[in-house]
Amino acid sequence: MAAPSGENTATAAPTDPGLHAGLRARHLIMMSLGSAIGAGLFVGAGKGIALAGPAVLVAYAVAGLVVIAVMRMLGEMVAADPNPGAFSYYAGRALGPGAGFAVGWLWWVQLCLVVAAEAVAAAAILNGLLPGGPPVWVWALVFMVALTGLNLAGVRGFGEFEFWFSLIKVVFVALFLIIGVGYLLGWTSAPSPGLGNLTDFAPHGISGVVAALLVVAFAFGGIEIVAVAAAETQDPERTVGRAIRATVWRILVFYVGSVAVILLALPWDDPAVAKEPFVAVLRAAGLPAVGTTLGVVIVVALLSSLNANLYGSSRMLYSLAERGMAPAVAGRANSSGVPVLAVLASSVIGFLAVPATYVWGSDVLDRLLAVVGSTLIVTWLATIASQIVLRRRADRAGTHLPLRMWGYPYLSWAVLVVLLGIVVLAIANDGVRDQVLSTSVIVLLLWLAGTVHARRQARRASLER
Repeated sequence: MAAPSGENTATAAPTDPGLHAGLRARHLIMMSLGSAIGAGLFVGAGKGIALAGPAVLVAYAVAGLVVIAVMRMLGEMVAADPNPGAFSYYAGRALGPGAGFAVGWLWWVQLCLVVAAEAVAAAAILNGLLPGGPPVWVWALVFMVALTGLNLAGVRGFGEFEFWFSLIKVVFVALFLIIGVGYLLGWTSAPSPGLGNLTDFAPHGISGVVAALLVVAFAFGGIEIVAVAAAETQDPERTVGRAIRATVWRILVFYVGSVAVILLALPWDDPAVAKEPFVAVLRAAGLPAVGTTLGVVIVVALLSSLNANLYGSSRMLYSLAERGMAPAVAGRANSSGVPVLAVLASSVIGFLAVPATYVWGSDVLDRLLAVVGSTLIVTWLATIASQIVLRRRADRAGTHLPLRMWGYPYLSWAVLVVLLGIVVLAIANDGVRDQVLSTSVIVLLLWLAGTVHARRQARRASLER
């Protein structure tokens, strides 16, 4: 895939040592498995169930299949041309600098919001496990300080942290599925509920499923960080393909399997499902001590995702600066390959969530979860459009692609149609229409701003020549 046309591809100053390829194959593979297992699953699952009832399984299945296809498309582009800007960089190449600007900045803001959401969620859960301890806002502050410091320490330390903590998350979800299935089959001390909790499958109809789709989209958010991390991975051409193949189906099984166990084990409208679904299932199975212990594991899982998302947002800002779409100072790395100012800037919203939680309490988490889903759909749409355009160019030029999308172009177009259909349904839904429309307006404004900015840069460059 050739160099982008129409997009500023200027790199950082020669004195800037740049990012380091400090991540190994095992780091990327485990990060890809664990990156999406965070607030979206442990907290967002309960929110989605409250909106759609058992029919939320439909939302998870649809979103999961879309994500599998989108990740394969993203993998095709990353294996051929790794860049920390990932889908923003590819959107700029395929659709013009305005698209790259809009997608990059929207994803950066989205990930900063996710960082804040996961800090607040982890703090709230830990506060529930230690009721006599510090308040939620204090825990959130501690988490933000610690993980910002870890991201400033270097990519190798980040990779090791993510490897082991992602492993804990994966083992936890597998253990939860085993215990949950055992409870449903009557192998625990508590009697099995059978299939009685699925009798009212769609209590809120199709509108509930559509409303849940945006929450569910947030649940799958994070998996795309693999594309960002590829730029700092040894032998990305081979490693990216392995990571994506190891991820997509496992993520779908983990998500749909976990939510199915929750829905079978407890009534969908049980308040405990919305608040702490995983722990509630373990308590219902007669294992309250295990539920408490695994509550700590959930906190670890959330902190791991927070760490990965802070990393991803900082690298996106770094890439935007390299391409002349953000202040140049954010595109400078220290001798350890860490873009210090990009990391600090990406942590700001997380730190602002601390006083917000102090003032508004749990409402902060609900608002953060609601905003993110629609921005993720924008990222997916941009990825699909970019893959279709860049693949056509590569085939025309006879370019070798280490990883190829299945069933191109038919499957790529089919996924695009499905995703656009979800957007139309969301606009028709009173509960989420304002959110989708406001996100659309923001994207258009960012696209316009990026286009104007690119033209000014081109004009300035021509005058200098």
